[in-house]
Amino acid sequence: MKKTILLFSIFFLPIISFSQDKLSSNNVRAVSAYNRSNLSLGQKLYNTAIRDLEEALRFDPNFIEAHYRLGDVYKKLSEYRKSLNRYQYVESINPTITKHLGFEIAECYFNLHRYDSALTYFETYAQVPDLSENRRKVLDKYLVNTRFSVEAIKTQIPYEPKNLGAGINTIYQEYLPTVTADDSTIIFTRRSNQEDFYVSTKGNENLWIKALPLSTAINTTGNEGAQCISPDGQYLYFAGCGREDGLGKCDIYFSKLVGNNWSKPQNIGAPINSPYWESQPSLSADGMRLYFVSDRKGGYGSYDIYVSRNLGNGKWSNPVNLGPNINSAGSELSPFIHPDNQTLYFSSDGWPGFGQNDIFYAKKSGKFAWEKPVNIGFPINTSQEESSLFISNDGKKAYFASSSLQGFGGLDLYSFELYEKARPNMVTYVKGNVFDKNTAQKLFSTVEIIDINTGDTVAQTTSNEATGQFLASLPVGKTYAFNVYREGYLFYSDQFILENKKFVEAFKLPVPLSPITVGAKISLRNIFFETNSFKLKNESKYELVKLNEFLKGNPSVRIEISGHTDNVGADLANQTLSTNRAKAVYDYMIKQGIDPKRLVFKGYGKTQPMDVNSTEAGRARNRRTEVKIIE
Repeated sequence: MKKTILLFSIFFLPIISFSQDKLSSNNVRAVSAYNRSNLSLGQKLYNTAIRDLEEALRFDPNFIEAHYRLGDVYKKLSEYRKSLNRYQYVESINPTITKHLGFEIAECYFNLHRYDSALTYFETYAQVPDLSENRRKVLDKYLVNTRFSVEAIKTQIPYEPKNLGAGINTIYQEYLPTVTADDSTIIFTRRSNQEDFYVSTKGNENLWIKALPLSTAINTTGNEGAQCISPDGQYLYFAGCGREDGLGKCDIYFSKLVGNNWSKPQNIGAPINSPYWESQPSLSADGMRLYFVSDRKGGYGSYDIYVSRNLGNGKWSNPVNLGPNINSAGSELSPFIHPDNQTLYFSSDGWPGFGQNDIFYAKKSGKFAWEKPVNIGFPINTSQEESSLFISNDGKKAYFASSSLQGFGGLDLYSFELYEKARPNMVTYVKGNVFDKNTAQKLFSTVEIIDINTGDTVAQTTSNEATGQFLASLPVGKTYAFNVYREGYLFYSDQFILENKKFVEAFKLPVPLSPITVGAKISLRNIFFETNSFKLKNESKYELVKLNEFLKGNPSVRIEISGHTDNVGADLANQTLSTNRAKAVYDYMIKQGIDPKRLVFKGYGKTQPMDVNSTEAGRARNRRTEVKIIE
């Protein structure tokens, strides 16, 4: 599945051949070595071809065609400086040896990031008559990219890549990194004899420890690659090709972390997978949308980015093409949707860029629309292949693979601090563990986070069966209702007020669940009233839905709904207010079909504080609505 990261580039045109009866050399040995280079090139033995051509030049240092071909071979091997030196020598001796010489020189300048010089040669070459349609197409693409690069390179962005170290990188190729929201676990693809997944965690001094194969349940004798991991680290989506249960050339599969082991991968099925090529999945933080790449019919280019919506129960909606503001006439690859659910990073060879596949980012302009993509800039993007960018939860750190930097060998994984303009919206996370309040037993539970202003589910995940741990992302700037629930227990309620904030530290909290027994109680942290009023705010309905679901799921339970206040104001007023607020919740439940016999309400005023009244935070916690099981 090497195809997953090195797919499309501006292809190099064939090495030019010269007629034997027009060669500039009369030296038999030189011509013989030159002709041997033809055979070497036919077998793609480029280093052998270099030796052949160097031998030809030892016999005849002025053998102009040998110089030219040596320039071609060096360019084929991406040794552009050596290639340019050969072409320039040819130009100085015989600039009309072929009408394509100017193009070869321009291409070297372009790959050496000398865009002004490249543009001069490309524009001159554009005046050459009778260019083939294939050449004209490649030239036009180069002209677009070179003109873009001339201007874009004037604004270089901060960029200091750091190798992730010997714990991850080897003499083999490492690429396609994905990192959990707490930046503690990384999963990536390593290619030695085949492609497999490896995992590493951070150890002392924030160094990555030696990576190990992810799981024998996922890694096979075939190729696995192009993976993404859910922000909580509980689900892995990846591409598998040529499998017996596949629907097409490559399909998307998923696996769940059950305890400490990964489940056997399952084909995600239609309509995401098709008889075509589907790969490179990226799951949104809320688990509701899966972005991926496909070459199915009806797209804008060779490979397009699509999105499918999670319908629940393992079902997904028909994929939707992201449209012409994302997908070009070329190929779009390696999508990564940041946990802010607003910023998409991807690579493309279709939008104006610095060469082959460049990295771009785009922001949502509506619920389904996208702004035009922005090239992430030089020197992150170069004339070489750039792809598979992963951005940390806080938007500050980027992870990527590169072969152009000094590493351990092949493609290595690196990180760098992403400059501010290209960052997504700030996102923090909540991390915790769920356990039985009485026994401390770790519990498998459902964790749900809702934007109380819109009702949108921001995250829905589960805690790990073995550890009770969970992790979920929280875009900064909103207020969220946080609920954890499990059959046989009272649900847990909390809230995160992140409005009007630009940065928030991560939340780390224990989540004790109370078994359904007489006397067990919870505070409903997301029941809101108008100030000094018992009128329920609209934002309360999501918590009230949870209470309604709990009561309908436990028909034998009878509860007391209680109201509480802080110590500000007259005692009688507080008593009356707390009673009326408890009754407001009582009345709402009855309207939702709950039998009144299962409910009682009571106001306690200021008499049962759960925190101090000397601080605003303490008073806010004391102003609450509680539910207690009484039967």
